[in-house]
Amino acid sequence: MSTTSPSPVSPADGGGLPYRLVATDLDGTLLTSAETVSERTRAALAAATGAGALHIIVTGRSAAWARPVFDQIGYRGIAVCGQGAQVYDAGAHKLLTSLTLDRRLAALAIAKIEAETGPLAVAANQDGLEGDVLAGPGYRLQIGSELPVVRAEKDELLAAPVSKLYIQHHDLSDDELAEAARRAAGDLVGVVMAGPGVVELLPLGLSKATGLAVAARRLGVRAADTIAFGDMPNDVPMFGWAKHGVAMANAHEELLAVADEVTVSNDEDGVAVVLERLYPIG
Repeated sequence: MSTTSPSPVSPADGGGLPYRLVATDLDGTLLTSAETVSERTRAALAAATGAGALHIIVTGRSAAWARPVFDQIGYRGIAVCGQGAQVYDAGAHKLLTSLTLDRRLAALAIAKIEAETGPLAVAANQDGLEGDVLAGPGYRLQIGSELPVVRAEKDELLAAPVSKLYIQHHDLSDDELAEAARRAAGDLVGVVMAGPGVVELLPLGLSKATGLAVAARRLGVRAADTIAFGDMPNDVPMFGWAKHGVAMANAHEELLAVADEVTVSNDEDGVAVVLERLYPIG
């Protein structure tokens, strides 16, 4: 149930802490539109971790694309990257787990989707910490700034192992494209809309929730210990896994529909507003 005002939150079984784990999406949630973390949000997170809670970033970005942001904001913990495909130690700059998309199924999925929608623009996120993002003809990156992409021909996109594919269509909206992709190939791949211009094809069954569950086990915490923050449909599984899901005011309607609470926008320090209530500063 979503609400436009903060709701009372019952403490989880976490030694008196409201929540032992604070899971935050990155783009549109923890980051402002300028791709920074505000001083207020930094202070609120410091208060939460100072009280004994853990903070984990759960992002659709691959570790390679997330690493510069983590370094810039000083994040050194474990992170879930690539929609759950990667568990990454940001302090050690090391991948702990990494899953790949079956390339045969990926090629078949693209063919089936194009049979319904017509030609797609496709990009491929190569596997591994040093994996490139290969952008095929017509693909235009619409997430983050100054993220590196390598231009490639369509037949080069699946030449090496990949963690996921990005698809775009010149006429369909992101929601329309995601729905068409699910109809055509939902039995082969997972389909998620992760942001403007970002519809992704993933290994079937993979989500932020599956990656967060793996990371939480490493950290010794449970779903019942977790509060999660997000803004896009790819955060829906994470909200289903966590005890309490908080959507940003700028969130997609699909996430708003399943949120336990709605805070103010990322540019208004929405994460901090909730954390300050749960873990008072000073």
